[in-house]
Amino acid sequence: MKFISQLYKLRLLYNFFLFLALINIFFSTENSHAKTFSINDIEISTPFEINFNKNEIIDKGFLKAFNELIFSIVQSKDQIKLKKTPINKIKGMIETFSIKEEKFIDEIYYLVLNVSFNKKNIFDLLESKNVFPSLPVKKDFLFIPVFVDQNKNQVSMFSEDKLFSSWNVNNKKYSLLNYILPTQDLDDFRLIKQNINILETYDFKEIINKYNINDHIIMIVFKDDNKIRVFNKIFFNQKKNIKNLNYTEVNFDEEEELFEFIDNLKLVYEDYWKSQNQINTSVKLSLNISIDNSNNIKINKFEKILSDMDFIYNFSIYKFDNRNNFYKVIFNGTPDKFLEVMSDQNYNFEIKNKIWVLNDKS
Repeated sequence: MKFISQLYKLRLLYNFFLFLALINIFFSTENSHAKTFSINDIEISTPFEINFNKNEIIDKGFLKAFNELIFSIVQSKDQIKLKKTPINKIKGMIETFSIKEEKFIDEIYYLVLNVSFNKKNIFDLLESKNVFPSLPVKKDFLFIPVFVDQNKNQVSMFSEDKLFSSWNVNNKKYSLLNYILPTQDLDDFRLIKQNINILETYDFKEIINKYNINDHIIMIVFKDDNKIRVFNKIFFNQKKNIKNLNYTEVNFDEEEELFEFIDNLKLVYEDYWKSQNQINTSVKLSLNISIDNSNNIKINKFEKILSDMDFIYNFSIYKFDNRNNFYKVIFNGTPDKFLEVMSDQNYNFEIKNKIWVLNDKS
């Protein structure tokens, strides 16, 4: 009789943990695959005519949102591969959209859209085109532009430098880099002028140390008659990258040529930044991860981290018991990279029988 009573209690306990596990599955993972790229404030306008078709206008908004997304996560050399993506395919990758604003002014129809794209579908499309995406990470860089007229052996002051005054005028909405320009300090100009003959090796330390930004770009434009050479020192995450670029016949007094020159340079910097944040979606590491299911807050936190992480291709619970949930996680990268990004979230793992057992360091 005592044995039957204990068995009954064990069954009740098991059913209780089973109930908890089911709650974890149905409530905590319900939206785990809804991770999206959100592109907001897409503006479209068109004359209001007899053949006005609102659905066609919205489709134009979808196309504009898709292009803006591609510009922000794909390097320029690969963007052409996505240029002819059919509108029906684009619409099939949209998770949600909303009309933020619409109005008629002087027979012109104005529309503002917010569009969210399913991240997994976007990554699948890029992989089918043999394109590796990059994390759309915004970044502040200290940007020091120096203009040198080699014919006169003369450096322009920031206040006289059209590159300096025009650099942040036509920023693109999808740009990832935010350029922090130095103040127009006469001491800075004096330092640059003193080192005019060794600018390519000069470290600009005295100027950089005035700002609380470690990552920086030093751009030195050498003009010799019609020849332009741009020497770039890009310093990011304690690593230095040197890029030399050559141009001919750039008229800096012509606004159109000046902005084209600036846009071209910004594209180089954006591509470099994207290359540092690239995701190799062709590598799909399958991991079996175990987590204690007695703490719903801990489980929700873990699943949110997986859902928000761009390196995670997919994840799901494949089994559970009265103690643990077992996840199948598909990761775009190597085991070392997975450990690195999870360590940044205060997680570490102990491998037991090919199961990665999660430990929370926080």
